[in-house]
Amino acid sequence: MLDAKSVKQFRAALEAQQQEVRRLVSQTQHDARGSRPEETEDDGDRANASESMELAHARSVKARLTLVSIAEALRRITDGTFGNCINCGQEIGRKRLEAVTWVRYCISCQESIESTR
Repeated sequence: MLDAKSVKQFRAALEAQQQEVRRLVSQTQHDARGSRPEETEDDGDRANASESMELAHARSVKARLTLVSIAEALRRITDGTFGNCINCGQEIGRKRLEAVTWVRYCISCQESIESTR
């Protein structure tokens, strides 16, 4: 079980990560607006702009999923379940939490989930 000081540190880390990901989403949206494929007459430039928009969209989707995961982790801190696997309820190792602060599963459950995919 995590002590109050550790939970406070994880909350601060999650909030900082949340701000950084929000900044990234905002920057990605701004960059995507700047590269409109229809604004150029050259086929190569249009292809490059289209690819850039697709990559920006993919980054934005991934970032938004990360924001959801961070929000869920902050909710788990609030309700006192942060640090426990949402599948089996066992404590998630501290090193795992430090590596991916918003992680939801212990290693065993994560491996089980991935093996069924």
